[in-house]
Amino acid sequence: MTKKLIEIRTYKLKKGSGNKFHQLVANQSMPLHLDWGMDVVVYGQSVHDEDAYFLIRAYDSLEHLEFSQNEFYATEQWRNGPRQGIVDLIESDVNATLWLSNEAIESMKLSFQTW
Repeated sequence: MTKKLIEIRTYKLKKGSGNKFHQLVANQSMPLHLDWGMDVVVYGQSVHDEDAYFLIRAYDSLEHLEFSQNEFYATEQWRNGPRQGIVDLIESDVNATLWLSNEAIESMKLSFQTW
């Protein structure tokens, strides 16, 4: 069974900013992620709180995650694009990683398709 490393990034957003954050992510950040070739599994507002947000991405390894993110977050498109607007709305964030089968990842993508 082939597996990928999943990064689950969760954000606690500033009160009342969930909808604005989602618009920035969906309309500005996600196109950059996809253009960069990142494997975005799913993203969106939490069911329990519109000011809680999640982003799940898949990588081949921890080294792939680190390299990919270091390269992406250093680009002019990110730094001069949606970065500041997104960062300004985040109160705190937490990351977790785990290995999942490709089948589980594809199932998540189909179940939670947001774009």
